[in-house]
Amino acid sequence: MAGSIFATKPINTIMSEASETGEHSLKRALGPVNLVSLGIGAIIGAGIFVLTGAAAAKYAGPAIVLSFILAGSACAFAGLCYAEFASLIPIAGSAYTYGYATLGEIVAWIIGWDLILEYAFGAATVASGWSGYMLSFLQDFGIRIPPQFTSAYGEPLVQYNGHWEHLSRIKDTLASNGVDAASLPHMTAYFDLVAFLAIIAVTVVLIIGIKESANLNSAIVMIKVSIVLIFIGVTGVYFFRNPSHFTANWHPFIPPNTGTFGQFGWSGIARGAAVIFFAYIGFDAVSTAAQEAINPKKDMPIGILGSLVICTILYIVVSGLLTGVVSYTALNVSDPVAIGIDAVPGVRWGSFLVKLGAIFGLGTVMLVMLLGQSRVFYSMSNDGLLPPWASKIHPRFRTPYLSSIVVGIFVAIFAAMIPIAVLGELVSIGTLLAFVIVCAGIWILRVRRPEMVRPFTCPWVPFVPIMGILISGALMVALPLATWLRLLIWLAFGMFIYFFYSRSHSRVQKALNR
Repeated sequence: MAGSIFATKPINTIMSEASETGEHSLKRALGPVNLVSLGIGAIIGAGIFVLTGAAAAKYAGPAIVLSFILAGSACAFAGLCYAEFASLIPIAGSAYTYGYATLGEIVAWIIGWDLILEYAFGAATVASGWSGYMLSFLQDFGIRIPPQFTSAYGEPLVQYNGHWEHLSRIKDTLASNGVDAASLPHMTAYFDLVAFLAIIAVTVVLIIGIKESANLNSAIVMIKVSIVLIFIGVTGVYFFRNPSHFTANWHPFIPPNTGTFGQFGWSGIARGAAVIFFAYIGFDAVSTAAQEAINPKKDMPIGILGSLVICTILYIVVSGLLTGVVSYTALNVSDPVAIGIDAVPGVRWGSFLVKLGAIFGLGTVMLVMLLGQSRVFYSMSNDGLLPPWASKIHPRFRTPYLSSIVVGIFVAIFAAMIPIAVLGELVSIGTLLAFVIVCAGIWILRVRRPEMVRPFTCPWVPFVPIMGILISGALMVALPLATWLRLLIWLAFGMFIYFFYSRSHSRVQKALNR
């Protein structure tokens, strides 16, 4: 019996579940354009509007371009593996279901619990960033919310230039301007009302229906990609007119290491890649919508790989132009892209435009992350590893509404109450662990079931899965020890739930004991 924790879920059973129709199943309504938009909606957000500047200033300098290429290559190898799995096993559970089919129940539980960390806490982090941009945007129009309701509990705020700002975000600006933070009016926040309401609003959209959610996401994606392209166009024209300005800021392209691992040099490029990996979280969320795709065998690879390629190109171009138009040393701010476009002479509308893009961009990231979270809950509940309410489908909207409501409430509270400075790194390590397991799963399935008909075939197996495992593992190693400890604590808590509830309720375990 002890070995049964590695029991796999038969692929025939998974395929049977994927073909179910009716009011108790998820509604198939998504085409390839919707799926590509879902991926872009999740990827283009915090990474391009927030993390790029901080990673360049603290870790890689202008070589942040190489960090994006390194992170993108890890995603490319993992993306090819995801594409094969998503076309082969078109069901809502993503990496959780793939692990269940190939590596066994205990591994599936670990990856499912890990995905909960990635999507739920990632959405909370993004909601906090969205709140900051929205508050700044509202202040530009004279609309002010009481400062104690603008940030998470215990977060110190200071009043500077008539605005209440997060002390952690503005301290570098204060130092560079010779302002003593202690001399400014202070206040401690209680509750981030804007972040709370943002998550509740996204949850309502998800409950109403997947097609409506996808259409809203597609419209917003068009807006924020247009804003990114405007940044590229404005700074690109400036580059061709003043190439010497850019080459001066790009020198040295790889700043020398300070003597500490991860602070510039080649180790800084690796640390930068690990940190900005948060920017790539999202293409894997496309696979959680497989059970709602009209033609998943054909369209899932298009959605996963298409969104990944488009966003990787945009990230590389934006990071290169950003570090060229402004010295990387000035980019450790909450709105680096706004700083970059404002540095172009004659462009004074840049900050407003970028705030608008960030509001839309981060909004769709929240939508896709919460979509992925509720679908993982749905699949785990269907397998008996979580309580039955998590897989209950609304008879009219055909969405897992109870799962969406519960996840939405918890994420809204996390976003409003908990200041999570290192959550980006924690979510990155969770995603990288998912990539390692998916890549290993493809390799194992090729050995165990070589005869299976694969609508999309990952090329160069086992080279691609091995490279995905090695690069993702290397990026995990580049993350701080504290991040590893938090991951282990989270997984230990998950193991407690598995052995005291999930294992005894598992449908696969019950089938083995008959």
